[in-house]
Amino acid sequence: MPATHHVGITVADLDRAVEFYSDTFDFEVSSRFSVSGAAFETGVGVPDAAAQFAHLDAGDCRLELVSYEPTGEDAAAEAVNDTGAKHVGFEVDDIEAFYADLDDGVETVSEPQTTASGTTILFVEDPEGNLIELLEP
Repeated sequence: MPATHHVGITVADLDRAVEFYSDTFDFEVSSRFSVSGAAFETGVGVPDAAAQFAHLDAGDCRLELVSYEPTGEDAAAEAVNDTGAKHVGFEVDDIEAFYADLDDGVETVSEPQTTASGTTILFVEDPEGNLIELLEP
């Protein structure tokens, strides 16, 4: 059975994304590297592809931020119910404290909400509009 290795998010500005995820979630960068060449181009299905990567330690998960050359089209969904929408979810111990500590520039979908399942959720957007769910079970 496969095991989770990472969750990947393609970004236009790698430095800005690393700063956001490091500052907002206290994730530490575990590695930064570049990849290019024929095997990479074939593997990702993008002619002349080259990419810059940053791996961040997100607790039980590795978050991979990647910036490609050439860049593709913007695929950020506007809402979680858009077909093909994706989001990454991170568990926090105290969602109200997390929400209170968010920088003013971090976009949120709403204030924290406790759902019928008893889980409290909060959706935020990274600087490129990617959706991130924070939850307190």
